[in-house]
Amino acid sequence: MADVSTIGVEQSAPVGSWAWWAGVPGNRPLIMLLLALFFITMVIIPPPQSMVNLMTEEKPLGASLESGTTTYVDSYNKLMKSELTPVEVAQKAKVTVALLFTVALLWGTEAIPLGATDFLVAVILYLFSLLPINKISQAYFKDAVFFIGGVLCVAAGVSLTGLDRRIGYLLLGKIKGAKGFCFLFFPLLAVVAGFFSEHALVALLCPILLLVYVNGCKKAGVKADPALAALLFLGICFAANVGGSGSPAVGGRSAIMVGYFSGYGVPISFGQWMMYGLPVVPVLAIAMGAYMYFTAGRRTQANVEIAKVMKENVENIGPLKGKELRMAVLFAALVVLWVGFSDRFGLGGTTIIIVVAMLLSRVVTWQDLQRRVAMDVVLLYAAACAMGVALKSTGGALWLAREFLGILPESWSHGSLILLAVSLFTVIITNFMSDGATVGAIGPVVLPMAKIGGIHLWKVGLACSFSSSYAHAMIVGTVNNAIAYGMARDPETGEHLLSVFDFIKYGIPAIIISILILWGVACFGYWNFLPWPGVK
Repeated sequence: MADVSTIGVEQSAPVGSWAWWAGVPGNRPLIMLLLALFFITMVIIPPPQSMVNLMTEEKPLGASLESGTTTYVDSYNKLMKSELTPVEVAQKAKVTVALLFTVALLWGTEAIPLGATDFLVAVILYLFSLLPINKISQAYFKDAVFFIGGVLCVAAGVSLTGLDRRIGYLLLGKIKGAKGFCFLFFPLLAVVAGFFSEHALVALLCPILLLVYVNGCKKAGVKADPALAALLFLGICFAANVGGSGSPAVGGRSAIMVGYFSGYGVPISFGQWMMYGLPVVPVLAIAMGAYMYFTAGRRTQANVEIAKVMKENVENIGPLKGKELRMAVLFAALVVLWVGFSDRFGLGGTTIIIVVAMLLSRVVTWQDLQRRVAMDVVLLYAAACAMGVALKSTGGALWLAREFLGILPESWSHGSLILLAVSLFTVIITNFMSDGATVGAIGPVVLPMAKIGGIHLWKVGLACSFSSSYAHAMIVGTVNNAIAYGMARDPETGEHLLSVFDFIKYGIPAIIISILILWGVACFGYWNFLPWPGVK
């Protein structure tokens, strides 16, 4: 918790001094002032003509419109029950785009506490009438938000009952050190993440790796080891993220793209998706392992003795009974619900069912969850969902997509070079929006480029879907990052072991590596030797 250090800096730094303006995480006056000036300026200036023209365009490709409407003006007026002009609707879209950049910088710099930023999104959406209050509420309580909150609660139960030690031994009992963790476990995790919920895997592993971290720090005689925290928690995020290319079963982004392919009359099968996507997964995972090993693994103060730690923690654990047994049954039930009933009840709904069962069976108490669950992380993802809804409803997301594609070199709009533009744009957007929202918003915009550039539709769609997995740099980019950030906390002090800047610091190079491998190994590599329907 940064509260103590914050108080110390505030007391020692005179008001108005550079140290006071620079501040500390959660209180950076200079950045707050600059971002406030940026947002106010964006509100005052008129919307660009391209944005105004988009508001009146008939059935714009990629638009998310209200039923029975054909333009953003009509759609937004129906949503808000208003009679705004095209310029006024464009003004709403412009403010939404400004909010996106402002909030992204607030999250990245921690100029104000994360929780305050999360609520600020709702306040701006309401004060500027960007969405109806009911829509804001719905966006803040989407299934994904309940899923994150529920997963953090389940993880707390697994940790409190000691079940994490048994699971950890089963999964990591043979992984001896940092090399094995990076070069053996990463590829295994990535491949499995392509077929089983990657979010669930990260949530399961975090309490286990927390044991490894705590034991490593104790044996090394240090209070904290930032490099070890990055290796363990960011490492599994990166490995799970890149596993998303493996199959269409991984989540919303793949399902959305499969639906788009069907809409174009070229449906893709499960096996075909695997043929194009699975080969690149272990390559990406090994690259992530090498990157994390050389940037973090070799700088750790503590020895990474995963197998030894797992063995020590299960030697005197005794038989499975009591709360631990009940938690094991509930966890197994959760896996069954995720696999068999998430289509009907959603991932969030099924997880909350188990959380309620945990409370009713006295596996945990409400006070346990209050102490263990990081609500600022849950609200962070809720705010991201709300911004995504606003960007789609106002047309801001589509305008951003078009503007980005418009500034690219003309040569990138023809042939296979289209894949560079599509994947680059997707990977930038997916770090600020959820992967599913990213593919949903820009998929219809980039897919028509296939016909224009004379390239197979599947190549463009798969490049978009695969690159949406590489949300390594921002917590809001994927549920994996949010879960790891929320669960990687010091058991004694409650401090986050990872900072927002850690995601940026390690995540940006990871993104570059992922994109280069996607281009070199898949797009311009083995894809050239695979059959594509309709292409001789």
